[in-house]
Amino acid sequence: MTTEGHIAALERRHQELDRQIQTEMQSSRYDDLTVAALKRKKLEVKDEIYKFTTTTQ
Repeated sequence: MTTEGHIAALERRHQELDRQIQTEMQSSRYDDLTVAALKRKKLEVKDEIYKFTTTTQ
């Protein structure tokens, strides 16, 4: 996979995690631990995107 392809895949994963967070927060059975875990994963993906974009420039 090319670097651009990997970055695109990470961006899609980041968007999917954002959608999952929004869905969970709108749920009547809102779970703080689940939202926190999703936000942590989203941040990890964002950090990885940043790492790839700064090393390729």
